[in-house]
Amino acid sequence: MSQQQTITERTDSEHSTVLERLRTWLSAALVRWQLPEEFVIVGSALVIGLGTGLGAVIFIWLLGQIDALTVWSEGILGLTIGRLLMMALAGLLVGYMVARWASEAKGHGVPEVMEAMAIRGGRIRPRVAAVKVLASSLTIGTGGSAGREGPIVQVGSALGSTLGQVFGFSEERVRTLVACGAAAGIASTFNAPIAGAIFALEVIAGTFTIRYFGAVVISSVTAAVVSRSLLGDRPAFTVPAYALSHLGELPIYIVLGVLAALVAVFYIRFLYLAEDLFDRWKMPLPFKAALGMALTGAVALLLPERNVLGPGLHAIGEAIAENFHLSLGLMAALLILKLLATTLTLASGNSGGVFAPSLFMGAVLGGMVGTVAHMFWPTVAVNPGAYAIVGMAAVFSSSARAPITAILIVFEMSNDYKLILPLMLATVLATLLAELLFRDSIYTLKLRLKGISLQRGRDVDVLESLLVEEVMVEKMETVRTDTTLVEVSDLFAETHSHGFPVLDENGALWGIVTVSDLDRVVADELPRRTPVADFATPRSRLLTATPNESVSEALTRMGTRGIGRLPVVAVDDPAQLIGWIRRDDIIRAYNMAITRRAELQHRTKRMQLRNLDNTEFLEIELKAGDQAINKTIQDVAPKLPKECILVSIRRNGKMMIPHGDTTLQIGDRITAFVAVRDAKAVHACLRKTIT
Repeated sequence: MSQQQTITERTDSEHSTVLERLRTWLSAALVRWQLPEEFVIVGSALVIGLGTGLGAVIFIWLLGQIDALTVWSEGILGLTIGRLLMMALAGLLVGYMVARWASEAKGHGVPEVMEAMAIRGGRIRPRVAAVKVLASSLTIGTGGSAGREGPIVQVGSALGSTLGQVFGFSEERVRTLVACGAAAGIASTFNAPIAGAIFALEVIAGTFTIRYFGAVVISSVTAAVVSRSLLGDRPAFTVPAYALSHLGELPIYIVLGVLAALVAVFYIRFLYLAEDLFDRWKMPLPFKAALGMALTGAVALLLPERNVLGPGLHAIGEAIAENFHLSLGLMAALLILKLLATTLTLASGNSGGVFAPSLFMGAVLGGMVGTVAHMFWPTVAVNPGAYAIVGMAAVFSSSARAPITAILIVFEMSNDYKLILPLMLATVLATLLAELLFRDSIYTLKLRLKGISLQRGRDVDVLESLLVEEVMVEKMETVRTDTTLVEVSDLFAETHSHGFPVLDENGALWGIVTVSDLDRVVADELPRRTPVADFATPRSRLLTATPNESVSEALTRMGTRGIGRLPVVAVDDPAQLIGWIRRDDIIRAYNMAITRRAELQHRTKRMQLRNLDNTEFLEIELKAGDQAINKTIQDVAPKLPKECILVSIRRNGKMMIPHGDTTLQIGDRITAFVAVRDAKAVHACLRKTIT
């Protein structure tokens, strides 16, 4: 174990001991005072709103200080060199902090809060808040293309989680306080308390209940009051109250909704594709983050005023106030470069939100649609700025799948109902179309890549965590294309199987023959020497599976035609048969996944009750030379600490549940749930000699 890891574990242990003592004292005090439950919830929501509001003020102050330092460096070293140097240095520091203290601070933060809500009972490490504030301040303050809302949401959620753990609240109460913190984060960042409350319920909690709603509203309003008192009674940016000038504009807003969905889906896919590429790059995180920031700065140099740097909301507010009098070429450049800058900033490991960049891109897209419409129908599409306002809501909503939040936040910024009809039309249309094109939001995709599928804020699809290669049958009976009808009939009778893959003379997959095919040709009284190729289903009409996709995807594909089996083919060669997956295999897989998850939840619950604040999720990446390489879980299990749970293994971008005969490979990222004191022993068991 390195000295750095030892210091971290000692700090965690001391911190947990302090929290445990404080929690014990407070729990005893609550029992002694006999406070009503409603009083405790309301009081906690007020404290979270107050703390998050103050945290937002400190965060914004830090952004100002770092921005001033960046401007000073530009004055000393020149506009280009000074900016690029500061951005690269910020990325280096952010990467170090994230890798050293809190991996949850990487990226935009909201998925980590959703993950804590869904599978960790709302438990978030307290130090995540401090690391997130510092990392995001460096990223955004020096010019990284990211929003302020993600960090503050994570800070507020961490505050709520810590308060719930200190008081020893139940998981449901802790989740409520996490939602309160998220609401307070949005409210204090955008000065929009209504949108903050709805965001917490619509995105973070995934459910609307009276218990959630009351506490969340109190926290959101409190945070907004704090931010307004210290930062002024103004929203993040002010836009004019444009109106719907003509009913003939509605078809144009429909076009805007369709385009917003396309932009949002591309934004999601492009961001996570780039993140996957950066993750696969074998380079320390600080250097990747520094490179990402430097490339973001280089992209910004392509425009004279560098409007793609930072959140960009101030520039967008000015453009909307001036009715978006920008050239189409400039708007197209802003849209493309903002997408690229945001992707480079966040995918490389820096810290910030995706909310503000989606508003920026939506405003530019709306401005383009409004400008083109005004050119052709000046008396109908009077104000291009109105389309920019609607575009903000449409792109954000289709990215986050949060139409109510999007509508309300734009309403709170414009303080006018005149655009409510086109706003609702375009936003809901964009959201529905985006869901048809791509099922995951910009938040849930990150979770699905970890094997977590959310429904109403809960992880529900256990088959998402199992791969086809884990449950497929590799040894199976096959037939050739020249096998006769009578031979196939005899084979069905001998094996009692319901289907066989059909191979051609070269051993490639030709198709499949089933009992139904046999019954059909027997009823048609075909000759006994009829070759199987005359009545089997050819590969061109065949549904197949690949070994690296989830069992859930394979089951969905089988359900579309009501079939009971799928050939499993190689990813790069659909003619190469490598396995066979049947409904019986999927049922066994489901039972296996349910059993593992139930055991995991039971053991995790026991560990939480025994030592609530002295456990952690540990992530270990296996490298060449590590002693666990090429060994099975059964081989290493006897050496692991007694209370250690190997939760998952991430391999080649896919998540799998470890079981006894799983063989560990180079590059595997193992997530283990352990007591802090046992982290050293887990490293010693899996890694090479620890120094």
